[in-house]
Amino acid sequence: MFTLHHHPFCPFSRTIRIAMGEYGIGAEFIEERTWERRREFLEINPANNLPVLLVGQAGKVVGVRPILEFLDETKGASLGPRRLMPADPYDRAEVRRLLDWFDGNMNNEVTSYLVTEKIYKRFMKAEHGGGAPDTRLILAGSKNLRTHLAYISHLAVRRNWLAGETLSYADLTAAAHLSCLDYLGDVPWEDFEHAKHWYARVKSRPSFRPLLVDQVPGVRPAPSYVDLDF
Repeated sequence: MFTLHHHPFCPFSRTIRIAMGEYGIGAEFIEERTWERRREFLEINPANNLPVLLVGQAGKVVGVRPILEFLDETKGASLGPRRLMPADPYDRAEVRRLLDWFDGNMNNEVTSYLVTEKIYKRFMKAEHGGGAPDTRLILAGSKNLRTHLAYISHLAVRRNWLAGETLSYADLTAAAHLSCLDYLGDVPWEDFEHAKHWYARVKSRPSFRPLLVDQVPGVRPAPSYVDLDF
């Protein structure tokens, strides 16, 4: 029995949800608003970060990278040649490099700005950092996004998938970040056709479908969000 503590628009949580879908793993999902510092969640994870995967009654794996590695080590072999972490050590290193890129650079320069200002702040009290969106951060995130879309296009035009010939955690991670931004209508897909076509391939996978029903109360998704032929 798996339980995932997550937030629907946390990109790290979304990566794990897609990965679990690829492995065919069902789970109970518990939404956490980490800014509220819920006592029961802090007892599970004093660091107060997402996601957290509980396995049965005793197992606990904290953080997106440890969870991805855990899933690969325990479930990866079942996918055979479709394994989401390649067998070759150099290919695995490339996947890890791209995970650092998207969960580090892209998150810090783009996703955290736009998701925090446009989604999280809507539900934060003033004492938790809530308030009006900071337009300076929104503009910075939107500008930086173009750099990352250009890099995704650079990879997509040269490889079958972002890290190589097969679908990997790199694709799931990049798509998880973009899915949050796509909900908000912030992705200029028309200017990045190669990134768009790659994203459409990931978005069309059955593992991605549960994300497309997520909703932010009071914020309608952009038309492209649920459209597989956007």
